[in-house]
Amino acid sequence: MRRTTPSPLPQRGGLDAARLRLPVDGTWPTVRAYLVARLPRVDPARIDAMLADDRFVGVDGPFAADTPYRPGEFVWFHRDLPDEVPVPFEIGIVHRDDHVVVADKPHFLSTIPRGQHVAETALVRLRTLLGLPHLSPAHRLDRPTAGLVLFVVRPELRGRYQTLFRDRRVHKEYEAVAPHRPDLALPAVVRSRIVKERGVITAQEVPGEPNAQTRVELLGHRDGLGRYRLLPLTGRTHQLRLHMCGLGVPILGDPFYPVLEDRPLDDFTRPLQLLAKVLAFDDPVTGEPRRFESRLCLAAWRADR
Repeated sequence: MRRTTPSPLPQRGGLDAARLRLPVDGTWPTVRAYLVARLPRVDPARIDAMLADDRFVGVDGPFAADTPYRPGEFVWFHRDLPDEVPVPFEIGIVHRDDHVVVADKPHFLSTIPRGQHVAETALVRLRTLLGLPHLSPAHRLDRPTAGLVLFVVRPELRGRYQTLFRDRRVHKEYEAVAPHRPDLALPAVVRSRIVKERGVITAQEVPGEPNAQTRVELLGHRDGLGRYRLLPLTGRTHQLRLHMCGLGVPILGDPFYPVLEDRPLDDFTRPLQLLAKVLAFDDPVTGEPRRFESRLCLAAWRADR
C-alpha cells in the first residue's frame, strides 16, 4: 500500500491544505518561481505575501521567497477562499455511527469543495458541525439535488463504501415532481447513451449503445403535476434529469433541461424538484443490511403549497 506523506498544516475551517509536488524534471531556480508558473490565477504579489506569511510549507517548515527549487518535494498551503453566498438551508443528520454519517443535503449545497463552492459545501459543514476532520463522501449528489449522501468517518474505510457505489450494490430511489402526462405509459424503463464532455456544463443523449438506465414510476398526480419514483440502475451525469426530459416531463425547477438557464448563485427561489429519497445496501464493514430514508419533502408536492 502506498503511504501518503501527512500534511504539516492542520485543517482550516474544515478544509484540508492543498498539496503540490515539485516536478522531478523541473528547472525553476526557486520554489517561488515554480509557484508563480503553477498558480497562474494567483497574482505573483499575492504569492509573495503568502511566502512572507509562511503560508507555503514543506516537511521541513515554511518556504522563503529565495528557497532553491528541490525536485520531488511537496508544498502544502491553504488557498484563499472565494467570496461565497451562504446557502440558507440546514443540513440534516439522518444517521450517525462510528463508521458512517448519512446526511440530508439541501438543495443548492454542493457535496464537496469545487470551483466557487468551498466553505458552503456539505462536507465542510459536516466536518465542522460534527467535529469529524477526516469525514469524506462515499459518493456525490449534484448541487441542485436534495437528499441522502453517505459520508465515511474513518479514512481507512472510505474505499470499502465507495466500492459499493462503483459496483452498483447500493439501491437508490429518487422522487421528482414534474408535469403529469395522462398519455405517458408508466411504469417504464428508459435506456439511452449519455455523454458529458469536459468543460461543457450539460450532458447529452446521443445515438449508440445505452450506458444509462432508469425505471420511472408514477406515485400520484394532482393539478397537472405528477410525483414520480425514479430508480436508476446506472449513475451517469444528469441521468435522471435527461431521462425525465426525454419522456416529455422535465423536472420542475431544472435550470439545465430542456433549456439551459443562466441563474445567479444567490437565487434560491426555484429548487430542482429532485430528491434522493432512499439508500439501501449491505454494510461492507458490519455485514448488516442498511436502509436510510430522507426526511425532506419536495416543496412542489407539499400539501400546504
